[in-house]
Amino acid sequence: MAAEKKAYPLRISSEVLDAVQRWADDELRSVNAQIEYLLRDALRRAGRIKPPAHALENKGTKPR
Repeated sequence: MAAEKKAYPLRISSEVLDAVQRWADDELRSVNAQIEYLLRDALRRAGRIKPPAHALENKGTKPR
């Protein structure tokens, strides 16, 4: 089951938005998907969320 998506207004500088847009274009993502990807990656690295199950299976580890 997919997680519920919620809308959230975001104020962001034009410089940062332009950089994210270029990065999203390079990764073939929308700006919204790129922002979510970056947030999820930062949260995972900080130990705030668990990595997706498929990422754990690929590394041969089990979720905690």
